[in-house]
Amino acid sequence: MNIKQAKQEITNTLKAYLTRDELGNYLIPSVRQRPVLLMGPPGIGKTQIMEQIAAETGVGLVAYTITHHTRQSAIGLPFIEKRTYGGEMYSVTEYTMSEILGSVYELMERTGLKEGILFLDEINCVSETLAPMMLQFLQCKTFGNQQLPEGWLIVAAGNPPEYNKSVRDFDVVTLDRVKRIDVTEDFAVWKEYAQRKGLHGAVISYLEIKKDHFYHIETTVDGLQFATARGWEDLSELIFAYEKLGLRVDREVIGQYIQLPRIAKDFANYLELFYKYQRTYHVEAVLDGTWQPITVSELRAAPFDEKLSVMGLIFSRLSESARNTRKQDALTTALHSALLEFKAAVTEADPVAAVDRLTMQRQETMKRAKEAGQLDKETRELGQREVNALYAYRAELAKHGVADGAEAMELVKSLFAVEVEQRQTLADTCGAQFDNAFRFLEQTFEQSQEMVIFVTEVTSGYDSSWFVENFGCDAYYRHNRDLLFDDTRHRIREEIAAAKADI
Repeated sequence: MNIKQAKQEITNTLKAYLTRDELGNYLIPSVRQRPVLLMGPPGIGKTQIMEQIAAETGVGLVAYTITHHTRQSAIGLPFIEKRTYGGEMYSVTEYTMSEILGSVYELMERTGLKEGILFLDEINCVSETLAPMMLQFLQCKTFGNQQLPEGWLIVAAGNPPEYNKSVRDFDVVTLDRVKRIDVTEDFAVWKEYAQRKGLHGAVISYLEIKKDHFYHIETTVDGLQFATARGWEDLSELIFAYEKLGLRVDREVIGQYIQLPRIAKDFANYLELFYKYQRTYHVEAVLDGTWQPITVSELRAAPFDEKLSVMGLIFSRLSESARNTRKQDALTTALHSALLEFKAAVTEADPVAAVDRLTMQRQETMKRAKEAGQLDKETRELGQREVNALYAYRAELAKHGVADGAEAMELVKSLFAVEVEQRQTLADTCGAQFDNAFRFLEQTFEQSQEMVIFVTEVTSGYDSSWFVENFGCDAYYRHNRDLLFDDTRHRIREEIAAAKADI
């Protein structure tokens, strides 16, 4: 299955394991709650889906790369304890708390979360001395003489032997005690994730054209060479940073992430073309509605791959604009909730103290989410922007010396109105860009396959579809209706043809 399906299956498993009967006991006893063994190629997102599952289900997450551990850190250090058996005193070996189990208990203490996921990566690459202990843990959920608390799902991830020479096979006894899920790479699923995360447009559009370059591992005379999903995502982050700094991303830099020379070289050439198309076709002018007729004629006559790249550029900019609108919308929604709390609190407390309490609550919520492994990048940024806005409200209240609750509410509402206005400005700008993009592409391609591709991209893109759903786009609706009509007409023709064949 692909990583998206694996995520859903692990989520379902977690929910099943945490379901309780009418007496409050777990419906599936702990001894029957099999650990999940997630096997798949490196760099396809096994760790990321653990973070997503924890955030979406509200449980804790403790993650370890098990190859970093020794037998002692995994099971604890031995010490001698005195015990009496049958009236006789004996010296017996006990173990200190395992670092891994200790981390589970620490998270429970810090966050108050009693249920969660213990994620152990590279489970089949452990050392010779640690291997028996890990097999015991998968089978019995114990390290030494200490057991994993109830309510915690073990998810162990590993790579098949073709990707790692250090892996060891599990025996039947172990495999018969785990729930095995095999994952394969899937570009369509990764593309959905990449658009949701806002990866660089050059990476997404390149892989859309060269799908076979998305994930590739081969053994050569120079050793193992590879391009992975993790490599593309990390490279995307670097490209954004280099662009901000005005630095050039050359073939050598790309090769540090995409460690398969022919793909690194090919993408380096594409990236140069990507920037060239950005200049040649004046993408910003297209979105502003100020393109020149020569731009239309040049793109119409361009090779198909070049057309796809330019459409990728346009779509990337639209997605960025829609993403900024969505984030501002999320901020105004969060601040609106804060204002309702402020309105209720300011009648009983000093306005500045009321804002301080709200700010502290938000910061504490973010801290708990971070400690629980539930804080992704976008959620963290939203929380930071909300806290910064509350700091600004506090500063204005203190600056004007506002002590009256009603007056404080009016001041804060006026500051909040600025955020609402910013949201509307971003939405209006983005809406105009959508209209201009469609007009440009209609003028260039009319009702061709390129328009179908572009409408499909808008439909499948996380931010673009969110914007159309919330703010509308007449051109999109028109083309989407035509596309649905064409699909229906095509299906009817196929059915008629099939019926004739049966006669």
